[in-house]
Amino acid sequence: MHQALGKGLEALIPKSQITDYKLQISEGIVKVPIEKIKPNRYQPRNKFKEENLTELANSIKEKGLLQPLVISPSAIPGEYELLAGERRLRAAKLAGLNEVKVIIRPEVTEQERLQISLIENLQREDLNPIEEAQAYQKLIKEFGLTQEELAQRLGKSRAAIANTLRLLNLPQEIKETIASGTISSGHARNLVGLPVEEIQKLVQRIIQERLSVRETEKIVERFKVESLKLRKKKKILPELVSLSEELQHLLGTKIKIKGNTKKGRIEIYYYSLSDLERLIGLIKR
Repeated sequence: MHQALGKGLEALIPKSQITDYKLQISEGIVKVPIEKIKPNRYQPRNKFKEENLTELANSIKEKGLLQPLVISPSAIPGEYELLAGERRLRAAKLAGLNEVKVIIRPEVTEQERLQISLIENLQREDLNPIEEAQAYQKLIKEFGLTQEELAQRLGKSRAAIANTLRLLNLPQEIKETIASGTISSGHARNLVGLPVEEIQKLVQRIIQERLSVRETEKIVERFKVESLKLRKKKKILPELVSLSEELQHLLGTKIKIKGNTKKGRIEIYYYSLSDLERLIGLIKR
C-alpha cells in the first residue's frame, strides 16, 4: 500500500514540485524554538493515540528527534507553520524539548500545504477510515479529479475509492464510532445504504456480539433480500407486510408471517445461539 500511495500521490503533483520538495528535504537542517511552530491548518488527522505519543516522547528523550520537521514561515514574523511531522511535534512537546530540528521551506502555496500533509499521512497509513475518506474528498475537490482518475493515481480500484467516500454519508454518530476504531472500515462499508434505524441496531450487534465483517455482510444481505421480498408482497397483503416489517425492525432478524388477515403463523429466524438468546431477551421485555 505504501508504494502505491506514494507513487499515486506524487502523480497528483507536478514533477517540479516533488523534485523541489525532495531537494529541500536533503538540504540544511536548523533548530527552531518549539513554541514558534504552529500546527498545520490542513492536518487531516483528528485523533492521535496518547499511548503512541508517550512512547515516541520517551524515545525522543532518550535519543533525540532523529527526523526533522518540515516547516514554512507563517504570516506572523518569527513564527512558522508545520508542514509535516505533527506527531513528532506533539511528542517533542510532551518530551519537554525547547527547540527542534527542522527544514524550512521558504515559499509554500496553500495547495502545497495540503499536498504535503496528505502525502505524509496516507503514506504512513496514519489516518482512520473517516479521515482517509475526508482526505480523498479533499484531493478530488482540490485537483478537480473524478473518482476514476483518483483511483488510477492512487493505485486503487474505483470501487475502493467510492466505498471509502461513501462512509461520509453515514450518520455522524456512526462516523464517530468508526473514527474511534470501535468498528472497522470493513464493518462500516456494509452499513452504507441501510435505513438509519437499521444502521444503529446493526452497529450495536457488531459491538455486543463481536461480529466479523463477513457475519455483518451476511446480515445485511439477508436484510436486503427480505426487504425486497416484503416490498413485492405489499401488492398482495399490505397489512401483513407492514406488520412483518415492523416486527423485523424490532427484532433485527428475518421474519416470516404466513397466513391471511384472519389467522396464520409467525416464523422468527436466528443464526447462532447468542442470536437466539438475544431474541429471547427482546421478547421477554
